[in-house]
Amino acid sequence: MVNANLTGHDSHGVGMIPAYVEGILAGQLVPDANAMIVQDKGPFVLVDGQQGFGHIVAEQAMDIAIERAKVSHFAVLSLRNSFHLGRLGDWGAMAAEAGFICIIYANVQSSRPIVAPFGGSDARFVTNPYCTAIPATQKHPMFLLDMATSTIAMGKARVADLSGKQVPEGSVIDAQGNPTTDPSVMFNEAGGSLTTFGAHKGFGLALLGDILGGSFSGGGAYSPEREVDANITNNMMAILIDPDVFGAAEAFGIDVDKYTDWVKASPHAPGFDAVQLPGDPERRSELDRRANGIFLDAGTRAQLKEAAQNAGVPPAEVEALAGDL
Repeated sequence: MVNANLTGHDSHGVGMIPAYVEGILAGQLVPDANAMIVQDKGPFVLVDGQQGFGHIVAEQAMDIAIERAKVSHFAVLSLRNSFHLGRLGDWGAMAAEAGFICIIYANVQSSRPIVAPFGGSDARFVTNPYCTAIPATQKHPMFLLDMATSTIAMGKARVADLSGKQVPEGSVIDAQGNPTTDPSVMFNEAGGSLTTFGAHKGFGLALLGDILGGSFSGGGAYSPEREVDANITNNMMAILIDPDVFGAAEAFGIDVDKYTDWVKASPHAPGFDAVQLPGDPERRSELDRRANGIFLDAGTRAQLKEAAQNAGVPPAEVEALAGDL
């Protein structure tokens, strides 16, 4: 979670702790659960997260997939029933650091849907993230595309609401389907919805997350019958490919470098410092935040304090920690 904050993704940072505490207290998150292989077919592996911490079971599952990919030059991992996976890019990066191209589709089952389908006016699924990671070359760092299929992540709406800020135009609609920049509509009783990015394009990717991440794993696509309070279940499909499967890894890296140089050589537009490839903003954020620290808004600090109290941390310790924040 701290790594998510460092890389600029506060939506998946320590602000998620209250949701995890709520999940544990409600019996929806099993703290000591581990990944369990359900079906083993060589490079094809189905793993059940048994509602454990996503940060734990996803790493265990990716370890399995990486070992299979080393043998077969590729692997298909299907992970179901994990509690919140955290930042999906962490698992794509894990595979890329091991030398594999990695493509991930994931879905979310929670207490309620929060994203409206393109052309719809109410929510029908959740933010269903997508990720592709490509190993670093001799010249350039890892390519890491990690994004929600909604215009903004729910966590970003949460951070905006707690900070008293507006969300970008076109990212949220109210309960009647009207566009709004007020993030509070996502948290009131009437209920607003996030939109899919790029209209129909993000909508299509969101559907793939539910079908390939959810239905294929057996964890299921989003369904109102699976709605449970304090639950954040993720399912995902991860496809790992060895870039040297045809014995051309060196040529692949050279071509990626050439292409990267060509794209980044575009003169920057007004308002921009340079062309940044996926992964560049996160690296810049980490350098800055390691040097200057991670800012937590007052709303997040208050929620962390409440979560500590709910978890039974003695009041004196809560106050001492709150003072440090």
